[in-house]
Amino acid sequence: MSGGSRVLMDHNMEIGVTPAQVKKLPKHMRDAQISTERTHLISDPARKPRQRYVQKDGKCNVHHGNVQETYRYLSDLFTTLVDLRWRLSLFIFTLVYIVNWLFFGFLWWLIALIRGDLVHGDEDDWIPCVENLNSFVSAFLFSIETETTIGYGYRVITEKCPEGIILLLVQAILGSIVNAMMVGCMFVKISQPKNRAETLMFSHKAVISVRDNKMCLMFRVGDLRNSHIVEASIRAKLIRSQQTKEGEFIPLNQTDINIGFDTGDDRLFLVSPLIISHEINEKSPFWEMTLAQMEKEEFEIVVILEGMVEATGMTCQARSSYLDTEVLWGYRFTPVLSLEKGFYEVDYNNFHEIYETNTPTCSAKELAAKLREGPLLPQLTLLSPEPKMHTFDTLDSMSEGDPLSPDEEKEERDSGGDRGETNGSAAALEDLPLADGLPE
Repeated sequence: MSGGSRVLMDHNMEIGVTPAQVKKLPKHMRDAQISTERTHLISDPARKPRQRYVQKDGKCNVHHGNVQETYRYLSDLFTTLVDLRWRLSLFIFTLVYIVNWLFFGFLWWLIALIRGDLVHGDEDDWIPCVENLNSFVSAFLFSIETETTIGYGYRVITEKCPEGIILLLVQAILGSIVNAMMVGCMFVKISQPKNRAETLMFSHKAVISVRDNKMCLMFRVGDLRNSHIVEASIRAKLIRSQQTKEGEFIPLNQTDINIGFDTGDDRLFLVSPLIISHEINEKSPFWEMTLAQMEKEEFEIVVILEGMVEATGMTCQARSSYLDTEVLWGYRFTPVLSLEKGFYEVDYNNFHEIYETNTPTCSAKELAAKLREGPLLPQLTLLSPEPKMHTFDTLDSMSEGDPLSPDEEKEERDSGGDRGETNGSAAALEDLPLADGLPE
């Protein structure tokens, strides 16, 4: 038994597979355990923290500076108002209404001043433009009543004031436009699905391990709400600096990471947490990366989940990212789904949990070459195609060809062709003893 274990361990070391953990340590010892050659975190503890391109909560860590053409923001005023912070939006909302009321109140007061209503308002035979308007404060109150259609009945416009009638029409029209714009901004800002993304979860770490004899990069997503995301789709980008063959340096170059676009696996039915897998193949940017090479790389993986909110029909987008220090080599995610009586239960306590697994430390390219030569591990032989076992009846049928003509037999004897060599090999196999796995 010990000899077999030693052979298996030597075989694991030869192909670069991290040996299995002998005994699981207690939790307090696992937390204090130092990363060894077997337990790999793609990071260096002494490495300085790097700046993120996208924060874990989805906010983009990019600031626009030295923008000269600021007038472009005013060309799309509605979007500019919607994108403002809440405190600025409320301040502008209040300011627009107060300025509008003050402006038209000033016009009403100016009409009363020009007509002499402020001087002759107390005379019985005097017909003012607006009754009971005798100061700027009363003009301001009348402006508010007119625009908000309150109509207390104390101040009212008379028919002997055509300029006042025209001003009343202008204020009613402009007031409706202001109401539509400001209320529309508030409605859109309140109904924005940004808060819906707060209940869309991404795992804290991404992992790399073997799935179906293929190296895969994986992370987990989940939705905490019972109302689902409709037409959910996910995509990923690799962010890292690159230098071209001509010597041009491209900072934060974006490369697509295929997570099922060609097969439709990027379309998600996000009812329960799902593990999103990227197969590291010839088209993957990680194809030739070994564990040692990945430890030296500096990159960031940005994942974007999009879909429509089922309740409102508005498009929602949730983002997160994984630095190179947050990619674990040789781990898998702990299952979170269990079958209960009449339903499936999701345990979100294990959503971010991972466990260690045997994973080659070589690149995916080297792993594919090794798998073409033979199975990776003895316990993985069932994943590889079963070898064809030929019986002696088959060998006899292979050696029994169609009868040759006399001229062909002579030519075969003289040339010692391939057929003679094959028949000789089959004849040699007939002299061998039967293998234990072959039928007699």
